[in-house]
Order: sequence, then structure tokens, then C-alpha cells
Amino acid sequence: MPANLPPQYFEAEQRYREARTAPEKLEALKQMLAIMPKHKGTEKLQAELKRKIAKLKEEAHRGRKGGARGYTTYVEKEGAGQITLAGLPNTGKSRLVATLTRATPEVADYPFTTRRPQPGMMPFENVQIQLVDLPPLSREYMEPWVTGIIRVSDAVLLVVNLGSEQVLEELEEGLAILEEHKVKPVPKEVERNPYASVAEKRTLIVGTHLDVPGGRENAGVLRELLEGRFPFRPVGLESGEGVGELRRSLFDLLELVRVYSKPPGKEPDLTRPFVFRRGATLVDFAASVHKDFVERLRFARVWGPRKFEGQRVNREYVLEDGDIIELHL
Repeated sequence: MPANLPPQYFEAEQRYREARTAPEKLEALKQMLAIMPKHKGTEKLQAELKRKIAKLKEEAHRGRKGGARGYTTYVEKEGAGQITLAGLPNTGKSRLVATLTRATPEVADYPFTTRRPQPGMMPFENVQIQLVDLPPLSREYMEPWVTGIIRVSDAVLLVVNLGSEQVLEELEEGLAILEEHKVKPVPKEVERNPYASVAEKRTLIVGTHLDVPGGRENAGVLRELLEGRFPFRPVGLESGEGVGELRRSLFDLLELVRVYSKPPGKEPDLTRPFVFRRGATLVDFAASVHKDFVERLRFARVWGPRKFEGQRVNREYVLEDGDIIELHL
């Protein structure tokens, strides 16, 4: 039986061949597997792709166990979304990750303390968001896997030090380094295109050290400069000022919606949401509950912030954050 692979598969295959880092290779392989038609003619190809994915993950696992000489350059995505932290040396990235998560990255006052990916899980209400601290951006020397991890993440947190007298220049330099490595920071992602040579990444600018001398003044200047360009959040790492607002901003940056299942005649479980990207439909939710529900779905009833209770909706209904859905088959 012929495989009948679509053009998108060969585009992803080309990206795999051109990939220089483990994250980019894994992302391309996963795209190839997702795009490939699932039938008897592709069984061997499916098995081969799964073998390659498993091999890359195993190499990453051995790297984690091997210590500094062979650490992993791939971070498995966990939680509702993955946000990478980027910034020049001594911007406070590691301290920020430690403040927002239970991770314990090495924190010091000298540059280049972070030498490997440091993931941590940030709780926000009833979901967990993965933050990944990375070695700093630098024109002098930077491992290619640093921007490789950024390219396959869901969004970017670009961190600047509000206590620096050169904060404006450092911000522009950080943005320029990312673009030189084919990562284009954007305030809002227009279209997710895994095949593009330049990866557009939704980006939030965070100013740390709001609570040091000059920090508040620099925050005001940055806010004015960034208006209309990027969202901006200042935080105080000592005082904790702005940390709560930053958690909400990170959730909003991922453009997520949380949806809850309600079995007919029963109460919904509001502790375990189904999480989707904004724009997902009722059919996506049905598929997440059970793969057979997509074909059998007739309609659903929705309780939500913008719906009257039990409103009937069809298969094309676009999910909203906080929706409670009762499927009818």
C-alpha cells in the first residue's frame, strides 16, 4: 500500500535534515509523525520515526545523568505550556525562575552562572506552566542549542535588569541577538508555522530589580518605549512586587483556555481542566475526552462566563476559558 505522504510531511522532513540542535530535530520528527496518514502503508515509517524520537530522548536522558560533560540540550514539555527565559548576563533570570517556581537554579552575582537548561513548574490557579531558564544571550559565545530550545518553546520571556544604567541598550541587544539567530519576538503570534525558517515567538518583556535604586524610573521609561511594541511587566525580586500580576501575564501570553467536563446529570470536576490553545473548538474537546466521541457527537450544552446556563452549541463552537461542557452523543 503506498504511503501517499502530503507535501507538509516533506517540508517537515527537510527541517529535520537541516536541524542543528536536538530540540529542533525532535520538533520536526514529531511534526512528521503527526502529519503522516495512519494506515498500513505507513506502519514501518511510523515505527522508524518513533524509534528516532525515542533515541533522541534517550540521549537527552543519558546527558542529564552524565553531569556537566554531557548535559541535555532538550527539555521535554510539561504542563499547560512551555515558556523559555532569555536575557543578557546578570538580568536575574534564575532568581525569577526560583521566585515563580519551586525549582532551585544556581543564583549568583557573576555572569554565566546558568550553563544548562533549568526547567521549573509555575502554578497558576489550577494549571502548571513550565518555565525554562537558559544560559544568557551573548554575541561573544553562545551554544547553538540555546536558541534551538527557544525556537520550539511556546513563548518567550525576555528579561532585562531595571537596575542597569544601560537597560535600554541591553533590551535592544537582546532582541537583536534573537533575530540574528532566526527567532523573531512578536507581541502576538499571527500564525503558528513550524516550517518557517524564522520562528515567530510571542514575547513578554519583564524588568527585574524594580525595587533597587533607579529601577522604578527605568520601568517608567521602558513602559513608554514598549507601548504598542510588546507587553511589559516590572517585578521586584526582593519585595515581590508585581509577581502575582506576572503569573497572570504568563498565562495570558500562552493564549490558553481551560474547559471542564460535565457528565449529563452530574456535577462538573473543576479541579482538572482540559487545556487548549485559543481557537480550539468543541470537536477538539470531544477528541480529548475520547477519540470515538468525534464521530458520535451531536451537540453539547455549555455553561460559561458568556453563556446562559445550558446553552446548546454545535460542533463548530469555539471554546472559551471557563466553559463547562456537557457532551451529547
